[in-house]
Amino acid sequence: MSRAGLCQRITFASLAALVLLQLLASWQQQAPAIIWVLRVVFLLVFIPGMIADKLRSYIWLCFVCLIYFITLVERLFAEPSNVVAILGMVSLVSLFIGAMLYVRWRARELREVEGNE
Repeated sequence: MSRAGLCQRITFASLAALVLLQLLASWQQQAPAIIWVLRVVFLLVFIPGMIADKLRSYIWLCFVCLIYFITLVERLFAEPSNVVAILGMVSLVSLFIGAMLYVRWRARELREVEGNE
């Protein structure tokens, strides 16, 4: 498996973990249904592009991760011992790093294939 393939798997696993943790946080806070949907939809919207191997989807996912990062940092400052927030931050950072490295290494692979043709 290539480095890009490994990063792609890490990205999908981290995305799944982050979605589940967002749902768990919504349940803990007894948030209304619209909050549940909004917390998750901005992450799920990128999955079709990611499956189609569109690098722009990964790049935009990294930008959206920054919004989640801000909210998780605020949550960690308010509740430093909140396990869901800690796990959310770990999954978010691994999602960001995995997606960023996937874009870098996959773009390099695609350039090499173009150069050989």
